[in-house]
Amino acid sequence: MLLACTGAALGAVLRYLLTTLIKRRYAGWPLATLVVNLSGAFLLGLLTHHLVSGPVLTFLGTGVLGGYTTFSTFNVELLALIDDHRWRALAGDLVLSYGGGLALAALGLML
Repeated sequence: MLLACTGAALGAVLRYLLTTLIKRRYAGWPLATLVVNLSGAFLLGLLTHHLVSGPVLTFLGTGVLGGYTTFSTFNVELLALIDDHRWRALAGDLVLSYGGGLALAALGLML
């Protein structure tokens, strides 16, 4: 449990730093959450393929990548796009997040 908690704290800090950096340049579309979630899906696929179990996967997979990726922020941003009637941006975010996430997780598993 300590490994997962410590990793999650580190992942949350990494997400915060990357999100802050991306939002400085691209504030109009939820690009930061997309980048975080897609890179997290890829890395988790890669880790799952190479580290099937054990404390390293608990720390990096459950902890760091669990704290790094963010499903709740993704959903709040989708609701904001719906509220703003930005249907194309909503569709693009859904397709890129789910399709891209699956594709990158699969790529990580294959590497």
